[in-house]
Amino acid sequence: MTFAVRSLSRNESRVVLSLTEQGRREVERSDIAQMLGTNFQRADQVIRALRRKGWLARASWGRYLLVPPDQGPEALGESNLLALSSRIADPYYIGYGTAAAHYGLTTQTRNTIWLVTPQRKRARRVQDTEVRIVNPTARKFFGFVPVDVLGYSVMMSDREKTTIDCIDRPDLAGGIGEAAYILATASRRLDWQKITEYLDRIASPSLVRQFGWLADHAQADMPTETRAHLLKYVDRNLSAFLGPKLPVRGAVGYIATWRLTVNVTPEELQGSRGLGRKQTVRRDH
Repeated sequence: MTFAVRSLSRNESRVVLSLTEQGRREVERSDIAQMLGTNFQRADQVIRALRRKGWLARASWGRYLLVPPDQGPEALGESNLLALSSRIADPYYIGYGTAAAHYGLTTQTRNTIWLVTPQRKRARRVQDTEVRIVNPTARKFFGFVPVDVLGYSVMMSDREKTTIDCIDRPDLAGGIGEAAYILATASRRLDWQKITEYLDRIASPSLVRQFGWLADHAQADMPTETRAHLLKYVDRNLSAFLGPKLPVRGAVGYIATWRLTVNVTPEELQGSRGLGRKQTVRRDH
């Protein structure tokens, strides 16, 4: 095996080859010292060189991720940042706008990674990207699965939970307009049974009404039984709110079906209107 792009010294090659042959993607400082049969001071010199050349990325103190040989220096991009961020807390999942971007549900450029965990952790920077911590209530910490990110397993909210989370916290998804766009884009690929189960588990009537109206707004192809189930959350004695608390001039207003006051302008939601409806293929004869 040769390394034409990122040339290595003999000791650096020993570390990369050993990890590659063992199929390992993570390594500790002590492991490298053992591989080289040397002390920590010499191991640190090799680690610094491998980091400088783009072969290792620091995950936490004394722990590093290997950037595999077949991926080259471009692997140090956004996806690698997700793998690095995933080492901050355990348990955790990558969510909100970050997960939406991963699934291709938004076109917004992200300069923040949202890490969801019950642990109290401080925000930090990974390379040039800010990692923000979200501490959810216990009933909302579910709905995540392992996804492959350049060979690393990263826990991320699934498509259904990502969509619900973004509506629940639009401030972490780029705003209400963007959260509506995410729902509309995701709606053609949603597991509606899972959506129902997730909303039942969170048990927030306001969130159900927000989701239901935004799905109607996007003309999502929601099954009849799902819509009927969500409408059971519409309490005739209470109403819910979508948008900022202060009045917005020209807002959509009150929606009787969902007993929901939409304090957002039609212009802000224009990009998602009707986006979820089925597309028909036009045939020219």
